[in-house]
Amino acid sequence: MEAARPSPVPPAPDLRADALAPPRAGGPPPVRGVIRGRPEDFQVRERLRFAPAGEGGHVYLRVRKRGVNTEWVARRLAALAGVPARDVGYAGLKDRHAVAEQWFSLPCAGAEPDWGALAGEDVQVLEVTRHPRKLRRTAVAANAFSLTLREVAGDREALLRRGARLAARGAPNYFGAQRFGRDGGNLERAARLLAGALRPSRHLRGLYLSAARSALFNRVLAARVRAGTWCRILDGEILALAGSRSRFRAQPEDEGLAPRLAAGDLHPTGPLWGRGGDRPEGACGALEGSALAGLEFWCGGLEAAGLDYDRRPLRVIPGAWSLELEGDRVRLSFTLPAGAYATAVLRELAEVTDGALGPGRR
Repeated sequence: MEAARPSPVPPAPDLRADALAPPRAGGPPPVRGVIRGRPEDFQVRERLRFAPAGEGGHVYLRVRKRGVNTEWVARRLAALAGVPARDVGYAGLKDRHAVAEQWFSLPCAGAEPDWGALAGEDVQVLEVTRHPRKLRRTAVAANAFSLTLREVAGDREALLRRGARLAARGAPNYFGAQRFGRDGGNLERAARLLAGALRPSRHLRGLYLSAARSALFNRVLAARVRAGTWCRILDGEILALAGSRSRFRAQPEDEGLAPRLAAGDLHPTGPLWGRGGDRPEGACGALEGSALAGLEFWCGGLEAAGLDYDRRPLRVIPGAWSLELEGDRVRLSFTLPAGAYATAVLRELAEVTDGALGPGRR
């Protein structure tokens, strides 16, 4: 439950424009179409960083869910096992308007319940094993996507060219619009939270703060897309090593960085705002400072809320890329590292109407 103070909320700069509709790196997309006309049009399979050990005090379940969200499944698992919902572990939230395969964990030292009781149209248990520790949010290595875009109209040959370029060069690593709630509502709640006019639950507090700093990241990335520097190394840049948490500052005299950037081994980064941290300098620092000018309410509020500063890659390069045309449909399959959004890739290819935005969905 959210408890609101009676004090008014001071005006905060609106972050919704670049959060919800940031500029595309490739310009207007060559086609338009409908995604998620049915849940099977958006399929995702989670890949963990490790293989469960097969023994231990936690049951690991690989579950396929259709048309329901991750937390709803977690509550059903908790009820069946007779444990608090907070004891159920999962590595990431998967979209409700999809068919998703993901892992859950539950503490279970003794006999297990009948997991078959979960079977139904919405949820199916695919695999049961064990591991010594609870499943954590950092456990996802990558997600594999299979998407179907229907009612496609436009220049299909241009779509194939755009897809080939995207697979080689990558796409801006924007946070997807779902991060910000319907019509950006999580940003309005984040503003009330930072202004001291809202006291949400711990879970919702984290959700709203995450939305705020994701919007700041999108703002910086949007500025670099407009400037044509989102996949270039600027002076003072902090670079990310692909596939790791390693970050380091670019040195102008290091001539080996450009080939590594072109090969996808390195990525420029943008800010996940908070306290402390290694900040960019030079031209990169100046660009970020300009993009975030006038946003002291948000930046200062996130620091006061106790979040630690971090960096996120500005681009994402999809792996195992496949794009096929079938009549008025386009079928896409690719993998993305944890934290990257398939919708950020898709919007570079097509102007999309989301068929999932209808009533009656859990």
